[in-house]
This record gives sequence, structure tokens and C-alpha cells, in this order.
Amino acid sequence: MRPAPRTGTAAVVGLLSGAAALGTAELVAAFTGARTGPVIAVGGAIVDRTPEWLKDFAIRTFGTHDKAVLLTTTGVAVALLAIAAGVAARRRPRLGVALIVLLGLAGAAAALTRPGAGASAALPSALGTAAGAGALLALTRLAGRADTAQGAAAPGGGDVPGGADAPPGGGRRTFLAAAAGTAALAATAGGIGRMLAGRRSVEAARQAVRLPAPAGPAAPLPAGADLRIPGLSPFTTPNGDFYRVDTALVLPQVDPAGWTLRIHGMVDRPLEITFDELLRLPLLERDITLTCVSNEVGGPYVGHARWLGASLAGLLRRAGVRRGADQLLSRSADGWTCGTPVATVLDGRDALLAVAMNGEPLPVRHGFPARMVVPGLYGYVSATKWVVDLKVTRFTDDEAYWTARDWAEQAPIKTLSRIDVPKPLQRVRAGRVPVAGMAWAQHRGIEAVQVRVDGGPWRSARLAPVPGTDTWRQWVLEWDAAPGTHRIEARAVDATGAVQPEARVPPFPSGATGRHSVVVTVD
Repeated sequence: MRPAPRTGTAAVVGLLSGAAALGTAELVAAFTGARTGPVIAVGGAIVDRTPEWLKDFAIRTFGTHDKAVLLTTTGVAVALLAIAAGVAARRRPRLGVALIVLLGLAGAAAALTRPGAGASAALPSALGTAAGAGALLALTRLAGRADTAQGAAAPGGGDVPGGADAPPGGGRRTFLAAAAGTAALAATAGGIGRMLAGRRSVEAARQAVRLPAPAGPAAPLPAGADLRIPGLSPFTTPNGDFYRVDTALVLPQVDPAGWTLRIHGMVDRPLEITFDELLRLPLLERDITLTCVSNEVGGPYVGHARWLGASLAGLLRRAGVRRGADQLLSRSADGWTCGTPVATVLDGRDALLAVAMNGEPLPVRHGFPARMVVPGLYGYVSATKWVVDLKVTRFTDDEAYWTARDWAEQAPIKTLSRIDVPKPLQRVRAGRVPVAGMAWAQHRGIEAVQVRVDGGPWRSARLAPVPGTDTWRQWVLEWDAAPGTHRIEARAVDATGAVQPEARVPPFPSGATGRHSVVVTVD
């Protein structure tokens, strides 16, 4: 009878085998691309198939940490399945190996279905599976002998199955050495994989970019555009604080030396430009506020920057857009797609192919080396990062990533305001209290912000000056706060006269609406 390890030992064997599989896979993925690693690939497949209610819950609950939560959860699931494989292999080694193979097949299938994947995308999962299965069989055999020998040596140990054939006490040391060696090899392989992947970082290339002076510089911000009230969001969002919402579990590392942008489809003159050629174009500097469609009323997914880039309309006119085309389908380096109305790009607004943000080359997390910026539209239909391809087409012929998931094709940013000061449930002292916040209606502009307390009359807030209609606007109202608990509401009025509606509507399918309010206690 084959000696079987104890259940606890078998669980440790499963974990070590899973670690060997993942470490090997990570090492191989350093050569085939980080997105081909099984955890990243499976995580990406989960993102693609996540229902809207769950996606909204994740963004609302975890914010910009949603990706870390997803990868951690995926890793925990892999660990649990590896433990199950180890326990199953106690008596039925083939079943344990089958579970490891099942994990490998899931990773390979996920990697092969990622956009632009080739046959090599399956290699990390395939070789990781081989390493994991080999480790499982070898460690299970050694653990069985070691545990049986230990049982045989204990009082009454002669009743342990296989005790008569158990090896001497050195069997335990042999297993521990093999287990430690497996752990070390897994950690080393994973570490080398991460180190090699790190060498693909384009941060050094980004730092080496020398931005040309803009052909169309932006005017200085008007005096007083930033009210500088404690707790109020700054007018210009620092790059490090700018929100990031996208589907990329691994940041694409796009070397500007090899970057090209292809413009094709329903055009008279297809063209392709390099990064150096892009920098030689007349570049425009513009102040534009971006907003994510996932932003709830009062949410944080809105930010402002001064962008530098080439005119997107100029590039399309250079290519010659054919009659009947109504969609600009952009694709990022990781395969994500976005559908932007052609008419919006060509209507005179400052739609940019941006290369810089707040005076420095785009951060990698925000699209280096180039991204789209189209004022007035939510990001999912306008703000493709790491952009490499522009196809002029029709909405009836091509679906973008989110529109294929039933989000709206036309997605102008809705008129909203947000109360930044005071914070929800904050305690403030009676007397003069500033109520301040931000309001936005990009490409229309904010005409007024009104505030009321406890359902009383609306009062007009003081508006800060702005450089144009494509930015958000700060506002403040001095409130004579009396002791008690109070509810403060705000609503914005855009330049068309549209008033921010009262009824709350969730982000899906075209952006949230409703009034933001906070409850405070005055002492």
C-alpha cells in the first residue's frame, strides 16, 4: 500500500506545488508578456465578464484598489484549489494532478483569449502546470514516506498503514529539505520573473522624453481659479492624485521608440505616425477636466489637468474622413477599445492626441506615450490610454469594449456638482462656515451653483473664474451655521440653462445624475 501523508501535510504540499506552478509561470511570462501570466490572464477574463452591478459595487467599495482586490482574490482562489489538489493527491495522485492541470488550462484559455494573444500566450500556464504537477507528485511521495515513518516510530506506530515499509527517520528531513527547496525555487523563479519584467519598464524612456514648446500655449490660469479653501479639491489635480479607472491589471509598457499610431478604415489616405513625428507636429496646450462614467454623485473620479497634444481633428482631416463614417474606434496597446463619435472630434472642440500632462510626459499609468483626450465626453468613449490604432468606421459596423456591454454609444458628461467642504457627518462650530465644492459640465460650462440647507430656499454660491468651458469650477457659499444637525444640498446650472436634477440615477448606462448632499452637526 502506498504511504499517504497526513491531511495537513498534504495541504502544505498542495500550496508548495501551486507556488512552484505560479513561480515558473511568472518566470516564463517575463519573456511572453506580463499579461500572459495565469493570474493576470484569469483576472483579465474576470474583468471582461463581470456584470455591471458587480463592477459598480467593486468601484464604489474599493475605489482605485479594485484591481489589487481582484488579483488578491484570484490568488486566494488559486491557493485554495492548490490545497485541494494536495489533499486529493494523498490517496489519488491522478486526481490531484488533474486539479493542477485544470488550473493550468484555465490560465492558458484566459491568456489565449486576451486581445492580440498568440500561441505563446499559453506557455506560462503550460510550463507552470508541468512544474506544479511534478512538484505535487514528488512532494506527495516524500511526505507520505515521512509521515508514515514518523507514525511508525511513535508509540503504537505499528498500526500505521505502510509502517513496516517506512524509511528511517531521515525521511522527514528529506521531505522538509525538498519542501524548502521547492519553496526557494518557486520564490526565486517568481523573483527573477518580476525582475526581468521590471526591465521592460519604460519609465527611463519616459524620463528621457524632451517635450517641445507648444505651438498653441494655454493662457495662465485666471487669478482666483483655485479658492484654496482647506478640504476643497485643488483646481489642478496633481498627476499622482489623478484618478485611474481602466481594465488594465498590468500597466502596458509601450516604448516610444517603437510606438506608432495607425489611422485607417473609412479614410482616403491611411497614415501611420511615429512618436518622434508626433512630437514634431504643432502641439496644443489645453486645460481639460476628465470624468469617469463610473463616478457616482459626489464621487472622486473626476480630475483636471493641463494637457499637451496634437489636434485629433487635424490628424483625421489629414487622413480624409469619408462620408458616412460616424465612429472613431480607438485601440490601446493592451487591446481595449473605445468608440468616439467622429462628429464630436470634428466639431471644433480641443480633442487631443496627448503626450503630456501638467508639464511632464504622460505618466505610464495615464497612458504614456500617447492617449486621447476629448473634452465633454465620459472617458469610456473618449480617453483611450496607450493608444496605438484609430479606425474610422460606423457604430453599426464595430462595437467598442463598453458599448458591447450595453453602455451608451453617446455619452456627454452630465451637469453635476459636489460638496467637498464640510465633509459628510463632520462636526463644525456654530458661526460662519464655508460650504465649498466643485461643479462640472464640460464643453458647456457652469453658469451657477446653488446651495440650500434643510430644504430651505436656494442661495447662489460664489463661482471662481475658469479658463474655459472644458474645466470644472470651484464654488463657495458662506453659511451662518446654527447648532443642530443639518442637511446641505447643492445643484449646478450649466450654460445651456439645464439644472442638475434631483432624482438619483446610477452610472449605468450613461452616467449618474442627482443632487449631492451632506449631513453635518453644528456644535
